[in-house]
Amino acid sequence: MYFELAKDFFLDIKAHRTRALLTIIAITWGTVAVVLLLSFGEGLGTQMQNGLLNAGNRIMILYNGETGMQFEGMPKGRRIHLEEEDAEMLQKAIPAIEMVSPQYRNSVNLTYKKSSTNTECEGVNPNFEEMRRMYPSAGGRFLNEMDVAMQRRVLVLGSTIASDIFGEEEPVGKSLMLDGIPFTVVGTMQAKLQTSMNNGPDTRRAIIPYSTFRTMYGNRNVNSIVVKPADPKQQEAVKKEIFRVLARKYHFHPDDERTLYIWDFIENEKIGTKISIGVSIFLGAVGFLTLLIAGVGVANVMYVVVKERTREIGIKMAVGARRQYIMAQFTFEALLFAFIGGTIGVLIS
Repeated sequence: MYFELAKDFFLDIKAHRTRALLTIIAITWGTVAVVLLLSFGEGLGTQMQNGLLNAGNRIMILYNGETGMQFEGMPKGRRIHLEEEDAEMLQKAIPAIEMVSPQYRNSVNLTYKKSSTNTECEGVNPNFEEMRRMYPSAGGRFLNEMDVAMQRRVLVLGSTIASDIFGEEEPVGKSLMLDGIPFTVVGTMQAKLQTSMNNGPDTRRAIIPYSTFRTMYGNRNVNSIVVKPADPKQQEAVKKEIFRVLARKYHFHPDDERTLYIWDFIENEKIGTKISIGVSIFLGAVGFLTLLIAGVGVANVMYVVVKERTREIGIKMAVGARRQYIMAQFTFEALLFAFIGGTIGVLIS
């Protein structure tokens, strides 16, 4: 039976080549549209997520703020200045925190031979490598605990700034001047995509130990503190604990959210995921509509085929052909059109 159906199908294609070709092209185009649009949506979502994680790997950054209410005789509008010791205090007081780092920042001048450029320099601890995805390129390294303990004059350069200063030379092991003080380059960062910036891209950043930064510039207060919860799902609980611990030291109300500004990359990631899902659904719907239109085209073609072959159908029924056989013949033709067009579409995609 199926052999006869296939035989009839190919005979019909031979007799109506143009109609068959256009039908297959319509199904192929619809399939290509669905696959490409869904793939584009998935790729866009992945890029967005990686871009956010490259800027902040499920971290929260705490910035100085000011009190929004009176508390224990202290006035409203009092500035809160975070200190280096607060990072270690939070790590010890809150078990739900996996990593933490103080963060100093300053604009500096880098000079190597005749090359000179200005960039952002940050003083941090070794945890920064994982928290900000500042992974070193082959042959180099990030900061380590000995660099911090011994206040070494070593630095890690972003890929772009390293290229600007050293050109084709290998930066690792070279010495350059940072605000007139010699530093040794111990690593350069791998190039990465960022969809969120924290005072510029990491590719144009210089990283030194926070202890070295403090000694050089004499800062009493840090610019920020970077915190990475052990479980991102516990972000809100960790925030409350951070306010509770710091409120005890700086004498502000634990519910006073103006006291600290928190840049929550975990929340940004959630928003980004929702956006990418929405984009994928929209693109999938557009692709589905394209395929649906192609399906309507197939239905119209099959309607024309049935009208053209009404005489043939009547003769077949007159000589004893069953209704089920005739229905199967046209259903088989429609499915075969869809299969051929769909297969070609998938292969093209």
